[in-house]
Amino acid sequence: MDDFGNRVQELIDRYTRIYLGRTGRSRELFERARRVLPGGTTYQIRHFSPYPVYITRAKGVSVWDVDGNEYVDYWMGHGTHILGHSLDFVIKAVNEASHEGTHPGYPNTIEVEYAELLTRVVPNVDMVRFSNSGTEANMYAVRLARAYTGRRYVIKMEGGWHGGYDGLHVGVNPPFEGPESLGLPAEHIKYTLVVPFNDLNALEKTLRSFDVAAVIMEPVLGSGGCIEPQPGYLRGVRELVDRYGALLILDEVITGFRLALGGGQELFNVKADMVTLGKIVGGGYPGAGAIASRSEIMELLDQVKRPSSRSRSFHGGTFTGNRVTLSAGYALINYLSQHRALYEEFNNLWDLVKKELDKACEAHDRLCWTTGVGGMVGLHFTRERPLNARMAYDGRINEGLYQLMHLYMRTRGILYMTEHTAHLLPSMIHTGGHAKTLIGEFNNLLDEATHR
Repeated sequence: MDDFGNRVQELIDRYTRIYLGRTGRSRELFERARRVLPGGTTYQIRHFSPYPVYITRAKGVSVWDVDGNEYVDYWMGHGTHILGHSLDFVIKAVNEASHEGTHPGYPNTIEVEYAELLTRVVPNVDMVRFSNSGTEANMYAVRLARAYTGRRYVIKMEGGWHGGYDGLHVGVNPPFEGPESLGLPAEHIKYTLVVPFNDLNALEKTLRSFDVAAVIMEPVLGSGGCIEPQPGYLRGVRELVDRYGALLILDEVITGFRLALGGGQELFNVKADMVTLGKIVGGGYPGAGAIASRSEIMELLDQVKRPSSRSRSFHGGTFTGNRVTLSAGYALINYLSQHRALYEEFNNLWDLVKKELDKACEAHDRLCWTTGVGGMVGLHFTRERPLNARMAYDGRINEGLYQLMHLYMRTRGILYMTEHTAHLLPSMIHTGGHAKTLIGEFNNLLDEATHR
């Protein structure tokens, strides 16, 4: 290990001791959890070294752990809570709906009203179907694209995360090939092709070589590092899918209602054939997902026009369209639709924050780079500014820097995900003061890492 690596490890050891001293009850809970929950958590990305904090309460921009420590949260329920945790007006709407039945299991009025609202605020869509998660939305969207085009192959981007659906569970992490999970047969991804983000040549070569039903992609890579599209890239993708007769599915599970009310389509002025939604679309409640598209595609789900099950593309699920989640989602999206000015303020603040964080990187021997758009912030300890997920992984200066940053921020009352890739998803109620503290602590961290 070189001198810099030794310095990073020394700091990891120092801040681990501080963390251990602050989080004794979380440590106890982790030991209990490991006996009944594999890995001590319900989702592996929620684990961090040496053990995670266990959260007991969340309100506004803050979460509190079982030891009573308060953290400014930059993960916000995986990006769900765009207006902060535990919104009073959303909780009120849900409580009122719940008294009328949490899930009747029959068609209900809120599913009609909410679908009407979504077709007004999401560009280029005529119809909506609700699902129980972003994963489900992507699964059904891929099936629907194949039904519409009569083709087999789907193209996704390296580093693009579309949930745990077998057919898209490839190309997420290096080496960006082969199944991403034990128990996933290679045959389940044989019709999924992977290309680098921000690379039109690779996309065209693949479209030319296979009968591609759809390209599915995030307008801004999320778990791949909050990497933004280069100028002209999304327009180029749109032109290529049209040229080769494929559909464009924009996975807006993260970007939807975050980059703009109309998501990435609105911000980048790009037209999708299908949009998948999750997270914010559920207003902070579980079971959040939706597919939205134009009528000629969505009608392939229509049991009235296509009464035979074999003549349509299947979509369903016990809790689809449940009153609780749809009431929460309607309350939140309706509020955002009436307060569009929030987006300009939000994007301006976090674009400025990224510039200030990048100045800190430059001032510390260009140890890092920032990426992202508006309220999506990526930090990369790489040799050059990454344009795609492969560059974000292959160009890493020192893997320990990611663990160190996460650990340091925890001891400073700042929480985000993950300790392996630093991406922040702030809310609209994070203030300039919160941002100033974040920038200051980041500078302090870089000072320590570079002996200043």
